[in-house]
Amino acid sequence: MLIWLAEWLQQYDSGFNVFSYLTLRAILSTLTALLMAVLIGPAMIRWLQTMQIGQTVRDDGPQSHLSKSGTPTMGGLLILAAILTSALLWADLSNRYVWVVLFIVVGYGLIGFIDDYRKVIRKDPKGLIAKWKYFWQSIIAIAVAVYLYANSQDPAETALLVPFFKEVMPQLGMFFMVVVYFTVVGTSNAVNLTDGLDGLAIVPTILVAGALAIFAYTTGNINFSAYLNIPYIPDTSELVIVCTAIVGAGLGFLWFNTYPAQVFMGDVGSLALGGTLGIMAVLVRQEIVLIIMGGVFVIETLSVILQVGSFKLRGKRIFRMAPIHHHFELKGWPEPRVIVRFWIISLILVLIGLATLKLR
Repeated sequence: MLIWLAEWLQQYDSGFNVFSYLTLRAILSTLTALLMAVLIGPAMIRWLQTMQIGQTVRDDGPQSHLSKSGTPTMGGLLILAAILTSALLWADLSNRYVWVVLFIVVGYGLIGFIDDYRKVIRKDPKGLIAKWKYFWQSIIAIAVAVYLYANSQDPAETALLVPFFKEVMPQLGMFFMVVVYFTVVGTSNAVNLTDGLDGLAIVPTILVAGALAIFAYTTGNINFSAYLNIPYIPDTSELVIVCTAIVGAGLGFLWFNTYPAQVFMGDVGSLALGGTLGIMAVLVRQEIVLIIMGGVFVIETLSVILQVGSFKLRGKRIFRMAPIHHHFELKGWPEPRVIVRFWIISLILVLIGLATLKLR
């Protein structure tokens, strides 16, 4: 929005041209989201406490978590407000990809909000019934997949980029829509499963979003994309602004979510953030790299699948508790140790993902 104002003001002072630079807007996007989250956070936490919107803790979980009962949740509203505000201020709103991402942010955020509302306001422990949650996630993901496929303007937009190989970029055709669906829905639920300890989900999200900003910048720059031998997709460069907004909003939220947490993000935050990471990976053609960089999310999801599958087939559990972060807690690891070690693993995986840009 402000880029349009800056363009109009250039007729009076050429200095306003500085706001056309993507790098400057990316920095301003980060700072805007960060400051908004930090400044609004205390008031939102007080409001959530006043409304008695508190976390319900499972009795069968780690005993150390019982003290967290009543901690304000639905803090994801703060994250989403900061992301949307920053993106709308600093992104080029004529860019179709920006609106695709914001559609996912709002759509998946609404699904998470309804789920949280049922749990904490209506005291329904089941929240939004799983089949309806997946139904609406699927509807939104399918709508986006169809839109992207129908409006693709270059074969590169629907090709599968395989990391570590220069010439392996098979054309997906209509199977592209299937990839979009599973990437968006899968990542959304993976982040949701990871959000079980203070700050555990938000830091990997920040790291992956920062890395996706680099992928968006290089994919949308004709010189860098040619040098790195990756598809050139012009519109993706503007996604840098949304990625940096996530980084800023995430850092602002971490200010209050770090151990011991003053607020939890809830499903309104985790479902929206996961879906957003998924769709951005699709737009920059890095779905496979997302699996690497988001390895913590993948491990958490696989631990649940393996636990449920093993119990149903063999009547035995593999882990003491799933998702796997609870397994380590029950083994005696203090919560901060689990969190920080998962952060370190996430950082390593993100660096490996970034290395795929050059190691081809």
